[in-house]
Order: sequence, then C-alpha cells, then structure tokens
Amino acid sequence: MILASIPSPSSGVVHLGPLPIRAYALCIILGIVVAVMVCDRRLQARGDYPHGVTAEIATWAVPFGLVGARLYHVITDPELYWGKNGQGTWAAFEVWHGGLGIWGGVAGGALGAWIGCRRHNVDYATFADALAPGLVLAQAVGRWGNYFNQELFGRPTSLPWGLQISPANRPAGYEHATTFHPTFLYESLWDIAVALLIIWADRRWRLRNGRVFALYVALYTFGRFWIESLRIDSAHKFFGLRLNDWVSILVFAAAVAFFFLRRPGTDDATDDAESPDDTETPGDNGLPDEPDRTLAT
Repeated sequence: MILASIPSPSSGVVHLGPLPIRAYALCIILGIVVAVMVCDRRLQARGDYPHGVTAEIATWAVPFGLVGARLYHVITDPELYWGKNGQGTWAAFEVWHGGLGIWGGVAGGALGAWIGCRRHNVDYATFADALAPGLVLAQAVGRWGNYFNQELFGRPTSLPWGLQISPANRPAGYEHATTFHPTFLYESLWDIAVALLIIWADRRWRLRNGRVFALYVALYTFGRFWIESLRIDSAHKFFGLRLNDWVSILVFAAAVAFFFLRRPGTDDATDDAESPDDTETPGDNGLPDEPDRTLAT
C-alpha cells in the first residue's frame, strides 16, 4: 500500500506565447549561475583576482562543457539516435529533451576552463579548487531537470517519497508500477552534502593544488555509484555493472590517488607558517570569514 508519494509535473514546458520555456534548460542555467557566483567569491579569497573573472572563464567552460556532456551521451547511447528505432540525427542535437553525460561535461568544461584561465592569467589548479563546491551545487540544481522531464528515475518503490511517473514515461516491464525511487532527489541531496563537506575540509586543512577538486570528484563518484545501482533506464552493462558504474570506479580511484599523492605546494607551507593552528585566517575555505556568510549571494 502506498501511503504517500511525490507527484511529477504534468509538463516540463511553459509557453509564453509562441516561446517554449523548458524547465530542464532553466535548471541548467540556474546551476551555472550558482557555480559562477560561488566560484567567484572563493577565487577572490584565494588570490588577487578581479571580481567577475569567473564569468569570463565561464564563457569558455560552459559551451565546452555542454558540448562534451552531449557528446558523451550520444557516444555511449548511439542506438537512441541511429539504432533500429532511433530518433534520427537531428534528435542528437535536441539537448532540451535531456541527455547530458556528467563525465563529458566535466572533461569538456575542464578544457574550456583551461583556455579561459590561460587567457585571463588565472592559475588553473587554484581555479579548479575554487570551482569545486559551486560545480557540485550546480549539479544538485541541474538534476531537477530530470524531475521535470520524468526521466532517469529508479526502480519501483512503495516508500512515502516514491516518485509518481506517468504511464507514458514508464519503461517496458514497469507499466503497472506507479511510484519509483526519485534518484534525481537522492543525487541532488548527495551533491549538497558533498559541497558542504569539501568546504569544511578546505577550511580545516587548507587544501591547495587541485586537491579540493580531487576531493569533490572522489565524493561525487562514491555517491553516484550507489545511486546508479537504483536506476532502471536502459544502459550498457559490462560484467554486471552499468557503464557509468565503471566510469565512477575508475574516476574515483584516480581522484583518490591524486588527492593523496599530490604534494602540498609552497602556498600550503606559507599558510601553515603564517597562520597558527588555533587561528582562522579569512578566506581559508575560499569564502570571506563572516559569521553570516552563505555559499552564494
């Protein structure tokens, strides 16, 4: 017996006259805004960088990230577009219907950010560390696009937070199930927890030289692994695990290795020498040391 559930929106599109406003796109845009705001505050606290430089770098990182995310999705699921019942080549460009792979987005965004950092004389590792909390918060916001599209949910459940899915969006074999695990919500909450944890770790140990970003990658992939195991959407499997599970395992191992093998640089030594253990230095975590601060303003 299902005592309670989360309703799904009847549509993910609102029309303003002839102009369709898609909730999926709004979630992506809002996530980008959050990432830029958080990163810019943290970047200024980590060095003598001008206000707004993050937005300048984002003009390179965001397009590269979106292209990379879409390419990853299309390459790993080509049958959706060119298979027996594929949607056709044009559908591969219809990003507003969903289909963005996080790993392609991170890789493409990293390349774009590298170009932007070189053009604006920003240290790449410093930028990555400043970006990490904002990036995972952007993912937390972006995951709600899956909610509005009624996609990428988990297996059936009778838990009171089960997500209602309309019959048209239920996969084959699950036509009679009505509520499913809201994996978008699980990942969104996990991402928020990861952001808070890496901010705390950065404040506690003054991490530098890309180690904040490596910590973000390790924590995100750890959560993605168990969330992925709940999903029932079509996916390629190897030795019983979904492709994204294997990617998570490999990326997790690489991030952990980088975190522990990356030796502190001179900035770390300077911080330790100038700041006593029992004294907090403003900006240790990339945010101004104010009692009423928030992650983004």
